[in-house]
Amino acid sequence: MEVNNNNNGGCCCGSLFQRCKPYIAMISLQFGYAGMNIITKVSLNRGMSHYVLVVYRHAFATAAIAPFALVLERKVRPKITFLMFMQMFVLGLLGPVIDQNLYYMGLKFTSPTYSCALSNMLPAMTFVMAVIFRMEKLDMRKVRCQAKVIGTVVTVVGAMLMTLYKGQVINFFWSHYMHHPRNYVPDNTTTNSGETDWVKGSILLIFATLAWASFFILQAVTLRKYPAQLSLTAIVCFLGTLQSIAVTFVMEHSPNVWTIGWDMNLLAAAYAGIVSSGIAYYVQGIVMQRRGPVFVTAFSPLMMIIVAVMGSFILAENIYLGGVIGAILIVVGLYSVLWGKYKEHKEKEAENIITDEPIKCCGNQIARLETVIEDSESNDIEMQKGDDNNNNEACNELSVTIISNNNNNNDNDVTKA
Repeated sequence: MEVNNNNNGGCCCGSLFQRCKPYIAMISLQFGYAGMNIITKVSLNRGMSHYVLVVYRHAFATAAIAPFALVLERKVRPKITFLMFMQMFVLGLLGPVIDQNLYYMGLKFTSPTYSCALSNMLPAMTFVMAVIFRMEKLDMRKVRCQAKVIGTVVTVVGAMLMTLYKGQVINFFWSHYMHHPRNYVPDNTTTNSGETDWVKGSILLIFATLAWASFFILQAVTLRKYPAQLSLTAIVCFLGTLQSIAVTFVMEHSPNVWTIGWDMNLLAAAYAGIVSSGIAYYVQGIVMQRRGPVFVTAFSPLMMIIVAVMGSFILAENIYLGGVIGAILIVVGLYSVLWGKYKEHKEKEAENIITDEPIKCCGNQIARLETVIEDSESNDIEMQKGDDNNNNEACNELSVTIISNNNNNNDNDVTKA
């Protein structure tokens, strides 16, 4: 009994861990993204070109992921058709080139906390695009669908509030005790040029988020026909590197921008490439195959909270009232969408259980019927064998009787003679 209880406890813990793995993976990624935002902001403030940063970032990502893809997926890697290659090419264009260049430009004009908060529009944009491409079903008669729609609207309102309204600066209790290095110059957002840059950065971040949502939708479509996640990640990062090199040659004409040393620029490129591109693309692909693109994008508010705390400590970053109100609306709307997705997942599990039970019942009935038929056939065979044995015994008795009669007749003939 104790052994059975231990086995049951182990099974329960194992099943609980299996259910929690997607959540643990996505929460861990948010910490990785938060660190990328802080390190990248410092690197951009020191004068590094964001075009060059994107090139080095995906070069590091390709170098980190490609060996694992070549070794671990050499037997399961599907053949690449022309359509698949074009999808991978567009993925490299949407993610590494368009999204990240626009995001870094917006980050340069604003702040890490603001950039993360505005990027929380990602789940709402992904949900709308998933409905358009029929990857999500929308039935307004159900509460979960109403929650997803209302959450999407609230998220968009919060993002617009953050863009159009700034408000007063909110000072935290630790802000008076922070001492930052002299070589760090915080963003000046109090001048007229700063206000213009803030709006410009907001627009760039919105378009970057739209490109990122498109990347998730296309990645989900591509993984259906090309399920090798490591290989897909390596190919997308490699194509993104080539495309980013072409864009950098067009936008940056000075050869000095390619210079990189053992400093914060190298750390930003390596960290962003290995963690935020290589590992993130792979983990997101695995979770996306199980839960869909909307689930994957539903954890971005956690990144905003982490970056807000880290940015306040490290970057002497100012947090404004409009940003706080907008961020709260975005979080409320976002988790309304997430609640709707959770209910939808539970309904699908219940439907699968209901549809599996008749199949199991029918399977049991068929198995019983086959058993009855086999038993009846075996009984018939035994009866036939018994009849054959009886016939053989009767024939033997008849032959013995005939032989004995012949012997008696022969004896009588001999006596007469």
